[in-house]
Amino acid sequence: MTKSPNNIKLIAGNSHPQLCQAIAKKLGIQLARVGAFQYTNKETAVAVGESVRDEDVYIIQTCCSEDKINDYLMELLITINACKIASARRITAVIPNFFYARQDKKDKSRAPITAKLIANLLQTAGCHHVITLDLHASQIQGFFRAPVDNLYAEPSTLRFITEHYDRKELIIVSPDAGGAKRVASIADKLDVNFALIHKERQKANEISRMVLVGDVTDKVCVLVDDMADTCGTLCKAAEILLENGASKVIAMITHGIFSSNAIEKLNNSKLDKVICTNSLPLQDKVAACSRLEIIDISPTLAEAIRRLHNGESVSYLFNNVPE
Repeated sequence: MTKSPNNIKLIAGNSHPQLCQAIAKKLGIQLARVGAFQYTNKETAVAVGESVRDEDVYIIQTCCSEDKINDYLMELLITINACKIASARRITAVIPNFFYARQDKKDKSRAPITAKLIANLLQTAGCHHVITLDLHASQIQGFFRAPVDNLYAEPSTLRFITEHYDRKELIIVSPDAGGAKRVASIADKLDVNFALIHKERQKANEISRMVLVGDVTDKVCVLVDDMADTCGTLCKAAEILLENGASKVIAMITHGIFSSNAIEKLNNSKLDKVICTNSLPLQDKVAACSRLEIIDISPTLAEAIRRLHNGESVSYLFNNVPE
């Protein structure tokens, strides 16, 4: 990374202060004195403690926590609007795990497309640009009139795999048909085979049947997915793979949501290891699950901010991990 950027304000939301501090450290700047808090009636308020007039403002907020998702969303929207009213030159929302990304299409009658609503809210609040990581569906970028940089955890994932595992033993596996493109890309770059598991759902977060497509005999299976919520899919997929002759199963996840009793499921599962980025705060989860290992994604986000601010190409980050 080259010299630290000037005329930039980095604002930390309350959702993931550790990631915000890590990004600020990588950029070599201090976090701006802007804070969000709640009144006694739980109404969100934002206090801007320094001038942002004609500044390039980056607000870091991620979708996390089972009980505060909407609080963090409102906090982000109000902070964006506060900076807009304070005459910021450009406002960029850095959202590693995009809010409501799974509600990206009308998949049944009278269903909302909530991800589109979130895009409209961000732009109405005053957002000029969005940086995010591994969108659940890349088409979400089309919901915005403003530019969206959808970064990938794939380069960091590839580095981890090559440093810790022998390629000759590996096979990359998608836990569902929807992730086949992602898995095929990783398998091609590693020059290994891939397989996928076809699953049928009765309703959300409940799987009725899983069928393996591919040969995993005596292979170390790397299950790759963009997010893990209740972890039912991962745990069942691990069982299917081991039943079909796999020697070991590890999971590679970008966004570790791990809601409800997910950690308990992982502790009781047949997964050897679960590798996850720190796009969400996972300190308590790591303490509760010895199988969980974290990849730091802050260098990628920090470099994206620096490049965007300096008018450099961000596409370099699609295939490379910054130091």
